[in-house]
Amino acid sequence: MLIKTLVVGQLETNCYVVTDEGTLLCAIIDPGAESGTILDYIESNKLTAKAIFLTHGHFDHYLALRAVREATGAPAYINRRDVAPDGEAAAQEHKMADAGDMLHYSEGDAISVGGLEFRVMETPGHSEGSVTLLCERALFTGDTLFRDSCGRTDLGGDMDTLLCSLRRISALEGDFEVYPGHAESTTLDRERGTNYYVRYANNAFE
Repeated sequence: MLIKTLVVGQLETNCYVVTDEGTLLCAIIDPGAESGTILDYIESNKLTAKAIFLTHGHFDHYLALRAVREATGAPAYINRRDVAPDGEAAAQEHKMADAGDMLHYSEGDAISVGGLEFRVMETPGHSEGSVTLLCERALFTGDTLFRDSCGRTDLGGDMDTLLCSLRRISALEGDFEVYPGHAESTTLDRERGTNYYVRYANNAFE
């Protein structure tokens, strides 16, 4: 598995291209902006995109979605709880407007891309429909878990719910590489030991 991080947009969102090196099939996670940057990487490495995954429905994680979908033909997935029925509701609720052609994934779903399998873990709190994607020993946490921090909750989120999600992620067995929606990658063991919010979540619900 090859993981390429592309930092895109004014909010410096991490877009990940995750490739099965045996087949050159890939998944694109959070195409937040700069579709040209994303597509150039795919084309120059002769990759074929088979899926586009959104960790949640905030605009900085999907602004390049339309262009990337049109260029690759790959289906796009989001959790239903982060989709609003129309543009006005989406703006008010900090969700993605329902385009009518998105696929919806939820807890326990598994989607294969070549020899890779992405498993969906619902981790709400930053937003209602935030998910974490598990692939081998990697976690793509969106804006739920950051290095030394966690996501904000004033854009349609809830702190108690987020703490429950952090506790649930922390309870996963073994160590994982953690690839967040912004800033540096980290490891789950590191965040268990040093991240105030993870430590608080683990103590608050005992």
